Amino acid sequence: MERLQKILAQAGVASRRKCEELILAGQVEVNGEKVSELGAKADPAVDVISVNGKVIKGEKKLYLMFNKPKGVITSAKDPEGRKIVSDFLKDIKERVYPVGRLDYDTEGLLLLTNDGQFANLLTHPKHHVPKTYLATVKGVPHGTSLEQLAQGIQLEDGMTAPAELEYQDVDPEKKQATITITIHEGRNRQVRRMFEAIGHPVIRLKRIRFGELGLQNLQRGKYRHLTPKEVQELLAIAAKAAKSHNIHNK
Repeated sequence: MERLQKILAQAGVASRRKCEELILAGQVEVNGEKVSELGAKADPAVDVISVNGKVIKGEKKLYLMFNKPKGVITSAKDPEGRKIVSDFLKDIKERVYPVGRLDYDTEGLLLLTNDGQFANLLTHPKHHVPKTYLATVKGVPHGTSLEQLAQGIQLEDGMTAPAELEYQDVDPEKKQATITITIHEGRNRQVRRMFEAIGHPVIRLKRIRFGELGLQNLQRGKYRHLTPKEVQELLAIAAKAAKSHNIHNK
């Protein structure tokens, strides 16, 4: 069950605020009964919802994987006129939004959907869905420094959860190293702040996995639909992580 104005907005009737006005004006019916209260809820999969006598169809649920280029923001609009994710989704008619965020300077795997429940399950702080990044950093961190990150390090917003790290490449000439890091949280600019905390700022950052889902051969700036199996696997990981969290916190 969802609020009626949300269902109408997701079906493309109008903005949520305009849909609220339609409800208050008595222009919306659920199963033939006029509804004029904003708190009213309905199930778009079961109930017949109409606006001014026209039955609306529930919006098809979409689940997309996008390989976000560097220099693209995940906001719906940008007052500075920079590229936004939706610029790359011109043939997607439904209104989708990112599952979590990637910084302007970070590239890689970004999930998008119009399924609010799916997005909430994957981004809820208690669910700890693992996300893996490929980070190129200044200098070559000592093993003891990486161990700090692996055990958890103090940032301005608290101690991080344990992470998994592995060297991928070391370039002595450029004095930089490439390391994979898997985190189980979703704090703002977390990976960048973790490496800054050990004195090795990030030069380049790319998310390469979300749960067990990888970019594989998806080209930069391109997207594809997730398979039903991939959607279910992501939900299963979130559910398993939530269960584990609840056990550890009893």
